[in-house]
Amino acid sequence: MLHVHPVPAFHDNYIWLLHDGSGHCLITDPGDAAPVIAALDDLGLTPTAILVTHHHPDHIAGIAPLLARWPIPVYGPARENIPGCSHRLHDGDQIRFDAPEVTLDVLDVPGHTLGHIAYYVARAEPPVLLCGDTLFSGGCGRLFEGTAAQLQHSLDRYAGMPGHTLLCCTHEYTEANLRFALSLLPQDPAIGRRMTEVRALRAQGRPSLPSTLAEERQSNVFLRCEDPAVIKALANDAEEPVDRLSVFTALRARKDRF
Repeated sequence: MLHVHPVPAFHDNYIWLLHDGSGHCLITDPGDAAPVIAALDDLGLTPTAILVTHHHPDHIAGIAPLLARWPIPVYGPARENIPGCSHRLHDGDQIRFDAPEVTLDVLDVPGHTLGHIAYYVARAEPPVLLCGDTLFSGGCGRLFEGTAAQLQHSLDRYAGMPGHTLLCCTHEYTEANLRFALSLLPQDPAIGRRMTEVRALRAQGRPSLPSTLAEERQSNVFLRCEDPAVIKALANDAEEPVDRLSVFTALRARKDRF
């Protein structure tokens, strides 16, 4: 069985460890080495490889210190400059490891950055999606380099994945994202229920992640661009949305101002 373990870093980052009981693990998006080393020591894990989704400093700054301690391969997007990257990945690539025993499919998901990739473990139970800063619980990534059309297409790539897929994104933005959603749809039962759950978790000092794709399809407005209630909530925007892309674009712009 594959386990996912979030390691808190900085103010609101998560660095994910994937392990299967073999004593080995994969490290995803290590923006800081110190909490990773502490978690590995605490869990008794030895890293097999580092996986990187995109080039932002809060996802890569810990790579060099980790490599100084463990000379392991680094996998990252071919279209971005990742320090220490030994394996440059493209859409459709597949990575297999023996320890932990796992196979990951690589997806090209631009929008937040132009070369952003995600890693999907389809054969795990439940499946695992390491999506970096594309899809968040209750929200989605900012458009730092790409376009709204690119990011929506990237999120659409997750649509065919099973609902029980674990969403392992890299920031604790859930409560803030849900506050935005409730500003649009204050009476929405799915969003309200999710907010209650998340506030209870955070009050206990527990992460709101991983979420599931089924949960996000219900409570994440960025995955509900065809919902008449979402469209109606945006009706007073300067350019009234008329299709999925214009709804998504309006949501992202509204969230940027929130």
